[in-house]
Amino acid sequence: MNRIAAALLIAFSGAALAQAPAPAAVPVSTAAVPTAAVSTAAAAPQLSYLGSDVERVMKLFDVPGIAIAIVKDGQVLTARGFGVRKLGAPDKVDGKTLFEVASNSKAFTAAALAMLVDEGKLAWDDPVTKHLPDFQMYDAYVTHEMTVRDLLTHRSGLGLGAGDLLWWPTTSFSTDEIIHKLRYIAPSTSFRSSYAYDNLLYIVAGKIVAAKSGKTWGETIRERILTPVGMAGTTTSLAENAGNPNVANAHSKINEKIAAVKAMPVPNAVGAVGINTNAEDIARWMNVLLAGGKLPAGAGTSADGKEARLFSAKQARELWTAQTPMRTGEPNAKLAGTKANFAAYGLGFQLRDYHGRLLALHSGALQGFYSKVVLVPEEKLGIAILTNAESGGSLNALQWQLLGRLVDKDDKTDWIGAVASVEEEMHAKEKARLAKTGAARAAKSQPSLPPASYDGDYQDPWYGIATIKHVGGRQVLSLSRTPDLTGELEHFQHDTFIVRWKERNFNADAYVSFALNPDGSIERMKMQPISTETDFSYDFQDLNFTPVKK
Repeated sequence: MNRIAAALLIAFSGAALAQAPAPAAVPVSTAAVPTAAVSTAAAAPQLSYLGSDVERVMKLFDVPGIAIAIVKDGQVLTARGFGVRKLGAPDKVDGKTLFEVASNSKAFTAAALAMLVDEGKLAWDDPVTKHLPDFQMYDAYVTHEMTVRDLLTHRSGLGLGAGDLLWWPTTSFSTDEIIHKLRYIAPSTSFRSSYAYDNLLYIVAGKIVAAKSGKTWGETIRERILTPVGMAGTTTSLAENAGNPNVANAHSKINEKIAAVKAMPVPNAVGAVGINTNAEDIARWMNVLLAGGKLPAGAGTSADGKEARLFSAKQARELWTAQTPMRTGEPNAKLAGTKANFAAYGLGFQLRDYHGRLLALHSGALQGFYSKVVLVPEEKLGIAILTNAESGGSLNALQWQLLGRLVDKDDKTDWIGAVASVEEEMHAKEKARLAKTGAARAAKSQPSLPPASYDGDYQDPWYGIATIKHVGGRQVLSLSRTPDLTGELEHFQHDTFIVRWKERNFNADAYVSFALNPDGSIERMKMQPISTETDFSYDFQDLNFTPVKK
C-alpha cells in the first residue's frame, strides 16, 4: 500500500480541539454500557444514496462485502452491511459481521497508553527502557533516547515496513522474539529525521500496555476499552472468532481474479493489528473518539459526579496533535480536489486537511481485509469502511464520495468513477512495466554455478534462516519461520532467479539474486519484490542473507 510522506507541522483550531483541559479520566464500571441505537428513520432520507454508491464500488473494485458505519453529532446514522461474507456463499454482511481491521487497531493501543498517562503510570516522553528494560534498537543512542511517544509516530529511522516479515504473513516468532530482533534491523535514516510507516514499534507499544496492566494486550483492551464503550462483538484475536458464524471471509486476487482465501492469524503483532470489529461497534468507538474520550450516556459517573471517560480531553488532543510531519504529494489530475495542504502523523492517527477541516484518519490492511476510519472533528462526523478484499481503491472511492456528500454537500464530483479510472491507469502502467522488464532480460544467459551449488541454508541478521533445496526435481526456497513463504525458483537472468510463492494470493513473487566471491563461492543472497503493487510488509529488500558455513 502506497504511503504518502508529508512535510508540514499541523496547527489546530476549532472547538473540537480547543476545549480547556479536563481532569483525568475517571474509572468506570467494566460492565457493558448502553449505546445509541441506529437512527434508521432519520438517516433514511439523508443517506438514500448510500446503497447505490456501495453497490457500485463493490462492482468496480471486485469487493464481495462491505460494512459501513456513519456517525454524526453523537448519533449513529447507519451501521449496516452490503454484499456477502464469502464469495459464492449466500450469507450477507450486516452490521454485526466481524472484519479484521488491521492497522486501525493502532488507535486502540494509543488510547490504552493515553489512559495509562492519565493514571500517572507512564508519561509520553518516558524512555521505553524505563518500562521495558531489555528493549534495544540497532543504535545505542536510539535505544537510550526512544520514548513511548516515539513508538507511535513512525520517526524511528526504520525504513518503510522494516522487519514486517517477522510477523507477516503468519510466522512462528513470539512477540518477545520480534521485539528482541529490533536490535538487528539497521535504520534507513537518522533518528526522528523523517516519516516512515512501521508496525514493529506498535508491537512494542502493545507490550508496554500489557506490562503496565499485568494482563495481555487483548485482555487489557477488552476490559479497559471494549467493554466500557459497549463493543461487545469486537474481538482481539482470530481465535476469539471461533464459533461465531457472522465473520467475514478474507478475499484476495489470484491471477487478477477475486477469490476466497484463508485468514492470516497474527497473534504476535496484536498491538499493531489485533482488532476484529463490526459496523455497529466501530460506530460506538468513533463516537467516543469524536467526544474527546467521553463515554456515552449510561456509562455512569464517578463517586464525585464527574463524567465517565476513557481518557481525558487533554489526552484526546494529544492523540490528534501532529507529532511527525509528512510530505504532501500531488494527486492525479482527476483527484485534484483531494489534495492535502498539510499532513502529519499523530498518535495512532494520520492527520491532514480537507477543504479547511481537520481529518483524523487511518487505514488498515491484512491479507484479505482492508479498512478505513475517517473522522471530521469539527463536524463531529465519523465514517468507517470495512471490506473483505484487498482494494485500497474501494476505500478511497467511498471516503471521497461520502465526504463530498456529507461535508461538501454541493460537491457533485463522481469520486467513485475518478478513483476507479486512476487505479485502472496505474495498474495498466505497472503491467506494462513488468512486461517490458521481462522482455529486456538476458533470456539466454545462464547461472554462474550448477543448480545444486545454490542449495543450502542462508542466514539474515534479523530474520534468521532461509533454505534452498531440491524437492521432487524442483528448486525450492523456504523462509524457516514463515510456513507459507515457500516457493519454486525459476531462472530469470544471470544469477537472478524468481521465487513463485505457493500461496498465489500473496501477489508477492520476488527476485532472488546471488553475488559471488572471487573463488566462485556464494557471498550473499538478496531479494526484492517484483511488482510495485506488492504490499510493503513483504520487506524482502531489507533481507541480507549470507551462506551458513557447514
